[in-house]
Amino acid sequence: MRTSVSESRVPVIDLRPWLDGDEEARTDLARTVDQALRSAGFLLVTGHGVEPGLRAGIRQAAREFFLLPVEVKQAYAAKVGGRGWLGPGAEANGYAEGTETPPDLKESLTFATDEPFDDPVVNAEWYAPNVWPAEVPGLRTLCEQYLARMAGLEKELLSLLGYALGLERDFFSRHMDHPTYGFNINWYPGTDVVGEPLPGQFRIGPHTDFGTLTILDRQAGKGGLQVHTEAGGWEDAPYDPAAFTINVGDLLARWTGDRWRSGRHRVLPPPVDAPAEELMSLVYFGECTPGTLVESLPAPVGRVAYPPVDSHAYLREKLNSITVG
Repeated sequence: MRTSVSESRVPVIDLRPWLDGDEEARTDLARTVDQALRSAGFLLVTGHGVEPGLRAGIRQAAREFFLLPVEVKQAYAAKVGGRGWLGPGAEANGYAEGTETPPDLKESLTFATDEPFDDPVVNAEWYAPNVWPAEVPGLRTLCEQYLARMAGLEKELLSLLGYALGLERDFFSRHMDHPTYGFNINWYPGTDVVGEPLPGQFRIGPHTDFGTLTILDRQAGKGGLQVHTEAGGWEDAPYDPAAFTINVGDLLARWTGDRWRSGRHRVLPPPVDAPAEELMSLVYFGECTPGTLVESLPAPVGRVAYPPVDSHAYLREKLNSITVG
């Protein structure tokens, strides 16, 4: 019997007390956030102000692209970490934690930071222009609006996290004067498109994310998101259609000396009892400004002292690790 993660481990928090509340409300919220990130590395966040219609519009436009013939999509083919289309078999996220799995059962449209950086080497690697499919001209405007909202939301969340640790509110957010990010629109079609799953094959294999915070807008499904906790193992993630799912990435976990867990998760394959199930996720991977040195906070905040790491050297290594072929 499948179980769901309890709300005590992955709570739903309303962001409005942080934005508009008094000090007592902010302190209570920060305490809840700290406890959740220590136990599971995940939160559900409402009160973010991002309109449901914007998210629905992106899904509709992206689906038009994913239903195009393969030869049309192939013109936009990209490598992992690039800009464009990741077709079937491009990624195996389980590789990031050393698990040899078959490729993930998904397709993605992937976009990222494209505002020029002052270092030409960094600019060439991390700030390449986005590639927008001509066949769905409305997608660009929708995504650019959405990404602007995600950048603002990420900064608010990072400010809340600094406060939750008793640090300056800009302790994390000040490292985002010219940050990078990744944005994936992940399409999880049914077995009519991807075929029967192989043993050990997932829509996305077990992994942790690599950056600071991930902001996920997802759909509920039998072949949906599961999170891993020490207390319960693999469990279905809680779902609220109004909420974003927020999880800690590796860099933020290292920064906090593992006080906060890098949220391990996976997306199940198309279910046997609903093989035609189709889901789509909008995934914003928050990062920081290239050249940021991530150093573990000492006790009493931190639990583990990791060696300092260059944020984007770490990201590049991880992106390379999940590339198939």
